[in-house]
Amino acid sequence: MSAQGARQVFSHIFIGINDFEGAFGFYQPLAVALGLNLRFSDAEKGWAAWNRGEGFRPLLVIGRPFDGKPATPGNGQMTAFLAESRAIVDECHRLALVHGGTSEGEPGLRPHYHPDYYGAYFRDPEGNKLCVVCDAPETSA
Repeated sequence: MSAQGARQVFSHIFIGINDFEGAFGFYQPLAVALGLNLRFSDAEKGWAAWNRGEGFRPLLVIGRPFDGKPATPGNGQMTAFLAESRAIVDECHRLALVHGGTSEGEPGLRPHYHPDYYGAYFRDPEGNKLCVVCDAPETSA
């Protein structure tokens, strides 16, 4: 089956947050760097979503938990974003730190995953662990 004909695995990824304005200020620049489009944002409801392309799915959603309890990061839970280049990985890590995130691993090769795995790890201001990775071989410019 071609990549275009393949079905998506995810409908959406939901990252729980408590401070909508702060979280939106963190995720919006990352979304732009990753080529994601803002699909909706509602500060009153405390949620926003992005995706790539024209369709509605899959979505990256940030929001307050539905049950009204505080959002807390899960131990061992991580959301990883696929980047088209190593430069985008570097830029996302930089943006994360500029917008209140903390580093969990500088951008670089992780050959123990595979020879071209170039990733960066960080946490958003609320402690959610994120990764941005490029699996493509380095290209000469």
